Amino acid sequence: MSKDINWGELPFGYFKTDYNVRCYYRDGKWGEIEVSSSEYVPVHMAATALHYGQEAFEGLKAYRGKDGKVRLFRWQENAKRMRNSAHGILMQEVPDEVFYASIMKAIKLNADYIPPYGTGATLYVRPLLFGSGPQVGVKPANEYLFMVFVTPVGPYFKTGFKPVAVELVRDVDRAAPLGTGHIKVGGNYAAGLRATERAHLGGYASVLFLDAIEKKYIDEAGPANFFGIKNNTYITPQSKSILPSITNMSLEQIAKDLGLTVERRKVPFDELGTFEEAGACGTAAIITPIKKIVDRESGKTFSYGEEVGKISTKLYHRLRGIQEGTEEDTHGWTTVIEGI
Repeated sequence: MSKDINWGELPFGYFKTDYNVRCYYRDGKWGEIEVSSSEYVPVHMAATALHYGQEAFEGLKAYRGKDGKVRLFRWQENAKRMRNSAHGILMQEVPDEVFYASIMKAIKLNADYIPPYGTGATLYVRPLLFGSGPQVGVKPANEYLFMVFVTPVGPYFKTGFKPVAVELVRDVDRAAPLGTGHIKVGGNYAAGLRATERAHLGGYASVLFLDAIEKKYIDEAGPANFFGIKNNTYITPQSKSILPSITNMSLEQIAKDLGLTVERRKVPFDELGTFEEAGACGTAAIITPIKKIVDRESGKTFSYGEEVGKISTKLYHRLRGIQEGTEEDTHGWTTVIEGI
């Protein structure tokens, strides 16, 4: 039985649920999965997460389908990406079995918070790994905490599946090519906060970054990957500083299934004017269509129309359908959670 919540009015934000789960890595091994009803974590003041940025997180969703079943989407890819993030900043990697058991326990313990089908809301699952052991010198911790909490969320952007305006920035770099842009660590998001908040104050939904070296190529779209569509081709940037989006990876496959050509390559800034459709994609929004991109420095504007493009619409509904069980899962991406 779901909670008495106005699901259709939920923002994309934190909403308190009943339980979270935690697992410590100590003395060279992972411990038992613990359940907590507290929203707070006792942290040593010298924890490496606080001083040296040893922190990584993931985001995935549990979807209530039209058939009443609850599905997870490609959780194995999230587990893999978190291992890559841990490896990148020298943290202890979380084994698949610990990752899966933890997210399953967190979802089942908070099953009443899974939004009903058709409300536009989903249960967002946030795995978090950080260095909890104390160090004063710059070195990795010898103790780590892996935890998972869940929260029901509405659309990432208030407009939902409608085109938004995006500001392209040149005076801020989200990540360096040989830095941490390719892994999901908090520092990448902190680096983009100033530009993102400035864009929001200017009336834009998000920002679009250029590459940090030449400022010639499209990089990350704030909290999401960028894609453009033209000539029946799905095009998305190739870069060592872009987070490998599981949503983008899935959209590439769906685009192929729909008969599109797929290109993952460098995308020059000047090519923005040639796209018929453009969008940002990620777990939170799936696809956010872009109606225009405005270059903050020059004022140059690239427009893609006030209505969602036909191909973006097909991609969105096919992926959402797979996640919710109304489209056939031909690639084996979803995992049905039994017993809820």
